Amino acid sequence: MELEVILPDEDAGMAPGILPDLAVHAEALGYRGVWLPDHLLPPEPFGPVYGGVYEPLVTLAFLAARTRRLRLGTSVLVLPLRNPFAVAKQAATLHALSGGRVALGVGVGWDRTEFESVGAEFSTRGARTDEALVLMRELFSGATRFDGRFHSFERGHFTPVPTTPLPIVVGGVSPAALRRAASLADEWQGVGLTPEAFADAVRRLRELTDRDVRVSTRIAFPGGRAALRRVLSELRAFADAGADTVAVSVSPYEGAAERLSELADAWKSPTP
Repeated sequence: MELEVILPDEDAGMAPGILPDLAVHAEALGYRGVWLPDHLLPPEPFGPVYGGVYEPLVTLAFLAARTRRLRLGTSVLVLPLRNPFAVAKQAATLHALSGGRVALGVGVGWDRTEFESVGAEFSTRGARTDEALVLMRELFSGATRFDGRFHSFERGHFTPVPTTPLPIVVGGVSPAALRRAASLADEWQGVGLTPEAFADAVRRLRELTDRDVRVSTRIAFPGGRAALRRVLSELRAFADAGADTVAVSVSPYEGAAERLSELADAWKSPTP
């Protein structure tokens, strides 16, 4: 099982240079990838509920220039808040510039106020996300036309077309999210699940498709010896439950580098 990192991006007071420094540090420690959260215009200040002070795709381009091996992902981009053509163009460009290291993690969002504030339709966000994923798959394959409910074009040329797979990751734990992952994603990412609940979700996902969808989840490591023991126990349990990857949040940004080192060292050590 691979370990990845949810980078801290919830504090408007954080200096922008901290994120690339943490990414470089994570790569040196052997973490497989880094992820950034997303909110465009939340109704409350950024913090524990709302992450995404620095826009994730722009920021990942910054991190790509400082790293060589890390997978660069969004966890998760609120796709129906955005134009899917623009997202596809940004993701494909970043994938090309980074040497094929992008994982586009998407979700439908949950905050009606945020949707209303940016002029996005809340009630159809699930259907819009489904169509956007189909559209992006078509664009990534070089399609020159598309006919959908929300988006259509008769003549268009999309570049850069990814020359290596650009995996789409669907986040969420609802039945709709699992169905979306089963039919449209390369990877599913859970959040807020116990290892037992994760195993149950994976079972339901496998019942929905015979496609080889990778399975992953997110957990938090705020620091401290007791939390480290808990996280190590959870990681072993998630591995036993079939997780391909676990992404660990190391927020807040103060002390995040030390927590990354502590967790990496402990995970590499033999189990007592």
